[in-house]
Amino acid sequence: MAPIIRVALIGLSAKPSWASRAHLPYLLSDEGRKKFTIVALLNSSVEAARASIAAHSLPADSTKAYGDPAALAADPDVDLVVCNTRVDSHYKTIRPSVAAGKAVYSEWPLAHNTEAARELVELARQTSAKFAIGLQARLHPVAHTLRRLLDEGAIGKVLSSEVRAFGGTNDRDRIPTGLTYFLDRAVGGNLVTIGFAHIFDTVQSVLGELSPATARGDFHLQRPNVTVFDPATGATVGTHPSQVPDLFYVSGKFAPGPLIAAQGAPLHFRLRRGQPFPGDPGLVWTIAGEAGEIRLSAPGAGALQIGTDEDPPVIELNRFAAGSAVEKVAWEWPKALSALDTVASRGVGAVYDEIAFAEGVAGGEGRDHLYPHATFDDALRRHEQLDALLGDWKA
Repeated sequence: MAPIIRVALIGLSAKPSWASRAHLPYLLSDEGRKKFTIVALLNSSVEAARASIAAHSLPADSTKAYGDPAALAADPDVDLVVCNTRVDSHYKTIRPSVAAGKAVYSEWPLAHNTEAARELVELARQTSAKFAIGLQARLHPVAHTLRRLLDEGAIGKVLSSEVRAFGGTNDRDRIPTGLTYFLDRAVGGNLVTIGFAHIFDTVQSVLGELSPATARGDFHLQRPNVTVFDPATGATVGTHPSQVPDLFYVSGKFAPGPLIAAQGAPLHFRLRRGQPFPGDPGLVWTIAGEAGEIRLSAPGAGALQIGTDEDPPVIELNRFAAGSAVEKVAWEWPKALSALDTVASRGVGAVYDEIAFAEGVAGGEGRDHLYPHATFDDALRRHEQLDALLGDWKA
């Protein structure tokens, strides 16, 4: 790659979007500009790309506008292609770039189904394309802190872990018009693949992979018809049938290892769509060990990658030798990332930082790199894991 990585963004529209909220703030920050420069946009048409360039005040003379994924893939002046589209467009927009051997950073899920994800991974292996996937919660300082506590033996070897989470959408029985695709399993972006998978990946990034033979899923659809509302007015506009479970229990066992007790450690994970009981946190994750217990609670959101500074996650540690005393464990964002306004942009920025570090870009070595970003291989593993858990479940 070049001394500064030349980036093409797919899906940065002229309207507010995940790309503008999470990716653009880092790329246009002082820290981001040391390592990356935006050189192209790919949208549904060249005209749409030009409109986005103007809307975000990107330099028109040095930012190319594309409407064709193949044309972008053929551009020798692009080092890294970043995909921010809805998940059912990931495959068709990044496949040409993977085939061309370009580096790709795709938001999670990698594709709308496991078959398409597997094809992208196999193609990347053939073309030696480098890749990153947007499972950025594993890079959250909270995840780093949990790994550190376990590595230091703060609670001894792990005996068990339990996760209780809520969310995926902001409401249990209503959904805005722009998110009705969350109820359509074929699209590929829903409570299982997004709301659950982000937390599930983080848990396994800390404790290790669940033993496949032990993993079980129990899925339920409690609200088969969901009210749809206009977010601009709050008015109800209809209902939409759901093909996606809204309550599920996942269990399994971590194999014995350096962090895990000799008999293995069971995991129990429960997630329900919508709000928790009033006053309860959106996420409580406990890790019980031989000599103590860790509790992570996220008051504002069950998803670490989209939390808020007003309700930050809290890590508490009880060392059994200290009786009932509970320590509050401090954590913080790296200085360069903490300058960004939102948790979402910091999490995405952490992925970009790891990409720069892996490429040896000047400025990418300025902090401790405690854990690598997720790769396409990691993404395929998660896709296959979710398929195995869901089995033949149908609404």
